[in-house]
Amino acid sequence: MIPLLLIIVAVIVIAALILRYYPPLGARASKEKRLRFEQSPQYDKQKRKFVNQIPTSMSMNAKEGTDLLKQYIKGNPRKRPPKPLQLAPLRLHATENKSSEPKVTWFGHSAALLELDGVMLLLDPMLGRAPSPVPFIGGKRYSEPMSGVIDSLPAIDAIIMSHDHYDHLDYGSIQRLKGKVGHFIVPLGVGSHFERWGISPDRIHEFDWWSEYTFRGLALACTPARHFSGRSVNDRNSTLWCSWVIKGQGASVFFSGDSGYGPHFAEIGKKYGPFDLTLMECGQYNERWAAIHMMPEQTVQAHLDVQGSVLIPIHWAGFTLALHDWTDPVERAVRSAKERDVQICTPRIGQTVRINADSYPNSPWWKE
Repeated sequence: MIPLLLIIVAVIVIAALILRYYPPLGARASKEKRLRFEQSPQYDKQKRKFVNQIPTSMSMNAKEGTDLLKQYIKGNPRKRPPKPLQLAPLRLHATENKSSEPKVTWFGHSAALLELDGVMLLLDPMLGRAPSPVPFIGGKRYSEPMSGVIDSLPAIDAIIMSHDHYDHLDYGSIQRLKGKVGHFIVPLGVGSHFERWGISPDRIHEFDWWSEYTFRGLALACTPARHFSGRSVNDRNSTLWCSWVIKGQGASVFFSGDSGYGPHFAEIGKKYGPFDLTLMECGQYNERWAAIHMMPEQTVQAHLDVQGSVLIPIHWAGFTLALHDWTDPVERAVRSAKERDVQICTPRIGQTVRINADSYPNSPWWKE
């Protein structure tokens, strides 16, 4: 009896130490920051949590939960590529000419490098092996290791984050990137993770929905999304999630972050549209959690709602986080875009795309 008790105590102590001292789990906001949260219309003071604009449930009844478990156990042989995805030859460089053409380079899932008016912005730079607090545990990335990408990146003016989930905010990636990044532009609360990871507070800028910010001549706006947050035990919705409006002289870009479909897209389009390019979430969906992740057809509709010109589907070709075929997101999005006369761009991972070009890459490379 005593040895069993000692084992239980040891497990509890180890778990407590991990939660307190393991850096990838991030950090909770300070008391001073939480007082600032209370000024946000998105913050529920009684629950001490951030909330969505409209009711957003992720709960399942017993039958739905059982059916989902059966599907996960059964698996899907097409849930990931049969071999690692190859990166396109990287064309990354420092931009000195402020009138240079705007470009975007997608690295799979939601990570992208945006070059706009000579400013380098890195969006949700999850460039690690797996979306997990323990990198050797969890679904491995589809593509080749991204260490070469990180080494090839030029100096980054700012990292822009949509929220703190592991498939978007990766401790290992930030540790390797932080020496070449000037600033970190994030939604409320996410800055606490960066502070724990050794980044000085004066380089971190936190924003609420509908907040506007001028950065190096670019007009940024932190805009709503329909999602949730959290990366540790009992911290769900303790930080805010968002989308981003990024406007420069050369182009206007909308970055959706993660989001279920909702009226916020039309609101964003009315206030900030039109957009030359949208980077719109498309992947890791299921009818059971449609409130927080759009179906591909909704991705196309959201693009229309924000008044986008060219659509690049993101949040796919990186990791398996849902039950669908790995190519299902892009194939459904392409089909829906064609039906609705929407111009869609499907670059290879690592391929640089000029914004406002006469033509865009749209080959079905995933079938090769």
